[in-house]
Amino acid sequence: MTTRTPIETRPPRMDALARLPVFLALEGRRAVVAGGTPAAAWKAELLSAAGAHVTVYASEPCDELLSLAADPPRGAILIERREWQANDLAGAAIAIGGFEHDSAAALFASAARAAGVPVNVIDKPKFCDFAFGAIVNRSPLVIGISTDGAAPVFGQAVRAKLEALIPRGFAQWANAARRWRDAVKMSGLSFNARRRFWQLFTAQAMTQPNSAPEPADYNRLLATTQAEGTAPDKGSVTLVGAGPGDPELLTLRAVRALQSADIILFDDLVSSEILDYARREAKKMLVGKTGHGPACKQDEINALVIGLAKAGRRVVRLKGGDPMIFGRAGEEIAACREAGIAFEVVPGITAAQGAAARLGVPLTHRKEARRVQYVTGHGADGKLPADLDWRSLADPTVTTVVYMPVKTLAELAAGAIAAGLDPATPAAAVSCATRPNQAMVAGPIAELPGLLAGAGLPGPVVVMIGRTFGELAAVQGRTADASSESTFRISS
Repeated sequence: MTTRTPIETRPPRMDALARLPVFLALEGRRAVVAGGTPAAAWKAELLSAAGAHVTVYASEPCDELLSLAADPPRGAILIERREWQANDLAGAAIAIGGFEHDSAAALFASAARAAGVPVNVIDKPKFCDFAFGAIVNRSPLVIGISTDGAAPVFGQAVRAKLEALIPRGFAQWANAARRWRDAVKMSGLSFNARRRFWQLFTAQAMTQPNSAPEPADYNRLLATTQAEGTAPDKGSVTLVGAGPGDPELLTLRAVRALQSADIILFDDLVSSEILDYARREAKKMLVGKTGHGPACKQDEINALVIGLAKAGRRVVRLKGGDPMIFGRAGEEIAACREAGIAFEVVPGITAAQGAAARLGVPLTHRKEARRVQYVTGHGADGKLPADLDWRSLADPTVTTVVYMPVKTLAELAAGAIAAGLDPATPAAAVSCATRPNQAMVAGPIAELPGLLAGAGLPGPVVVMIGRTFGELAAVQGRTADASSESTFRISS
């Protein structure tokens, strides 16, 4: 086997942005609004809510503006009952215009720019220096959503989705974070310990979002952090299951681990979309293992993990699927225990679970399969393991999942059939499970090795054998190519 050394990967360049999201501090600053329409009133309300002192120039202000000026959300709103003039823009931090005709919009935008004031003309993008997006307000937690004017309705739908997902109580927790931040900095905690404090804070906010944080909560979180004794020279290791590939199958705990890591050591099977969830500042190192291809030696990976943790780093060892199933987790856990390094395991969805879910086929069934067994298609020498339990593989009441099966499937199928497995037992081989390029070939186990070899499926493959896949055969057999009777379907 060709060896490889760990490779540090640089984060990809930022994809092109239609707009740069910027949160503008307006408290106590002057804002100008020209126009007396309901749309102008809404923009004046936003500016006031941000703390700006708003002056509205409108010969005929609408009722919404008059009501708003009498009871502003935060900053004062003054209405001048006249048309705007160029010198009105001097010293303003921001200017908003509401005009029906392009000529009036162009004049206002030109005057604002001449005064060095960023300008927005409502519903006229070509005269705008910036755009307003849909807003989810849990201030000081504020989320802005923009489609660059391409699909405002879609942006509002996204906002509605986020409104439903984000508890209103988060505003209280965000305010508490602002109140406590200086105290945490002055507490004497190390950098890593301060980060741990905010992790504990976040965990409590997530589980008790509508429970208002109290001084007692601060004291308890601080005491817990101090008791853990996190210090600059004491790192940790988290083994994280990345799942079969679809980033939406990551667990919340996995996402939190990725976002708090200093260094992420990941395998070849981990998709770039999953790494997008990581803290951008975290270093990312490829320590991949590919079947029958270049691979980092496990001893070197263990040494790297331990060395980084001893240097005080928060190390995430990111593995495809679940780290506890053919993921070498046992060796890395043993290394951590021997070195006295704190570790945690975050399970992930297995390739078998992801593939079965996408195919709509259960791995167990009260009439067809009473248990599931996971076996590996090759041992440390790359060959079919010599100690497989053939009697178990031949059991008709079992669903067997074979990992890393491509090179040895023919030998495994022949051995299982020789031990009594019905050659007609349904089976399926799935590559790149749950990913956009997922593909599958299915057929009787006696014929699957040949079908798999002929299909040339890309990426990691998992084979599932058992009677529950008979339903898959029945459904897909009706649409199969008549010239390939034993292939139920190849799909992507």
